[in-house]
Amino acid sequence: RELYPHSVQFYLEPPTENISLVEFESFAIDRLRLLKVVENLGVSYARSSEPYKTKLGGDEILFLKLKFCHFALAEDDYEARRKDHISHFILRLAYCQSEDLRRWFLQQEMDLLRYRFNELTEGLRQKFLEHVNLSFEAISEDLKNQLANELYYSTPGLITVKVKDHMFYKVGLADAVDLFRARRVFIKDGFAYVPLKEIDAIVSNNFRAKLSKALALTARALPSIQSDERLQPLLNHLSHSYVGPDYSVQKNTGKISLDQIDTLSVKSFPLCMRQLHKALRDNHHLRHGGRMQYGLFLKGIGLTLEQALEFWKKEFIRGKVDADKFDKGYAYSIRHSYGKEGKRTDYTPYSCMKIIMSNPPSQGDYHGCPFRHSDPELLKQKLQSYRIPPSGITQILELVKGMHYQLACQKYFELTHDVDDIGFSLNHPNQYFTESQRLLSGGREPKKELSNSGNSQQKSNNQESMNSNSTPTSSNTTTDAELEGLEAYFTED
Repeated sequence: RELYPHSVQFYLEPPTENISLVEFESFAIDRLRLLKVVENLGVSYARSSEPYKTKLGGDEILFLKLKFCHFALAEDDYEARRKDHISHFILRLAYCQSEDLRRWFLQQEMDLLRYRFNELTEGLRQKFLEHVNLSFEAISEDLKNQLANELYYSTPGLITVKVKDHMFYKVGLADAVDLFRARRVFIKDGFAYVPLKEIDAIVSNNFRAKLSKALALTARALPSIQSDERLQPLLNHLSHSYVGPDYSVQKNTGKISLDQIDTLSVKSFPLCMRQLHKALRDNHHLRHGGRMQYGLFLKGIGLTLEQALEFWKKEFIRGKVDADKFDKGYAYSIRHSYGKEGKRTDYTPYSCMKIIMSNPPSQGDYHGCPFRHSDPELLKQKLQSYRIPPSGITQILELVKGMHYQLACQKYFELTHDVDDIGFSLNHPNQYFTESQRLLSGGREPKKELSNSGNSQQKSNNQESMNSNSTPTSSNTTTDAELEGLEAYFTED
């Protein structure tokens, strides 16, 4: 009780006890399994939806037979709290080693904390907030009734009769700036009145800031860990097992001709890459952010260095760049991205999370995620020009409004490929391309939409039993293979 007074924590203090390598390994594997489930469900379902809560709370965890207690833990469950604490710090060591690893780990831990916080009872939630110095006071029923109209008009998604059914917290304005800026809360006398559904956002952001700083500090201290020949191979193997394929090595390298790219951009490119390709063809130029995002994607689908140089040069000299200027100013950066210049780093294509979370486009840029960075009206016009049906556009825009950008991209895949369930969690533009090509070549059976009314139920069922012909890059198959590889690695002599 003294070590772990609360079932949920911000992991502010590292563990100091000695543990065996066997326990170290088993704790790490179990938490990785859990975070992979959190990732897959976060892509497949809206995080606040009932299917998401149900799956994370039972079905998926039981399916994988996890031995990790992920719930808001029981009051006297010391062993589960200990495992939760230690396993987090083991993965913190493994996932502090690069920006992509830190970003992935941060997102999954945030989602897990948000779920567990929302599962707490009112009393435990209040104790936890006090424990992490976020002492938000739940307002009384009398005050809630007194402010009912103000809360109704200031809080999106509420109806007057439902105000009394919601819990509100009195939060200092400094902690609710984002909600205030978005006009999502009622403000009075320097306090924001925040509904429970929004308080988890404040808790998550606070946790994110602390964990982000902690990961940076851990990365600085990593050299001392790397000198331990027992731990470093384990940490490297862990960190390389759960971000998914990086598409740096392609079996089809050189098998795609430059003449195919225009056709492929329409049939098999995700919207972000289709947008970049069209901008390149229209303007005969892309700025640095667009060249990096699109160039690495093309590298990932199989373009060789020689093809890439020819592709970019042919397009650029059609604009305002002559051949000599291209050779002197642009060819170097292309060779650099293929690991042939500078530090010889072989750069990997950008994942969805990296595109969504970093380097937003400015005026005149075409990189980024269209679902995240485009104005909704412009996005609607773009989807109309690509002949997406009105009902599909409405579904996509609803997902975008809810900030479910990868789900919006999955819906775009379904609509452009005439399937009602893609059968995998979409995490990478190159994964989109690979799955599209497999589907179009007959490698996977398309699941035709039978009826609108049955679609949601069928989608739910398909999430539970994924297509047995899923490719190695689909998340479920990848998870199984990775888990087998991890366990085999850890049991080697």
